Amino acid sequence: MVWLIIGLIVFVLIIFIYYFNRFNVLENRIDNSFSQIDVQLKRRADLIPNLIESVKGYMKHEKSIIQEVTKARESLISAKGFQEKLKADKTLESRLSKLFALAENYPNLKANENFLELQRELTSTEDKVAYARQFFNDSILSYNQLCKTFPGNLFAGMFNKKPKEYFQAEESERKEIKVKFD
Repeated sequence: MVWLIIGLIVFVLIIFIYYFNRFNVLENRIDNSFSQIDVQLKRRADLIPNLIESVKGYMKHEKSIIQEVTKARESLISAKGFQEKLKADKTLESRLSKLFALAENYPNLKANENFLELQRELTSTEDKVAYARQFFNDSILSYNQLCKTFPGNLFAGMFNKKPKEYFQAEESERKEIKVKFD
């Protein structure tokens, strides 16, 4: 009888430790995945001064867009916390889109090797940011499933763990893109 009670206590303790560690592992994965997003956002921010320098000579009359990109980059670098970084990132993406759209009016710039290389680097970085965001959401999915399914939900309550929010695209990014060939 004593051995049965000791065995039951050990079993419960093992289950308790397993779920405690599982929640911590998943939270660490979420932190790591956000850190990967942050690394890629910093990489993008580091490429922008070179892009601006290659564009300046061609776009002398377009100083406002260059200033907007520079300001958006500074906001991203100084942003603190997840939500603030995401907001600053959205602003920077918007400004870069304007810059690249404007570059279409400058044939010499479009053909400039430095500009093309920077554009390729930024595109590559965008792909890495997208992958990091996907990894972040996958990590959130694993954590949230543990929080919401039995018996994980019991331990989530004991450890005061709550489901976390996914990274979501802004409403403006969900609009249908219309392609026209005139």
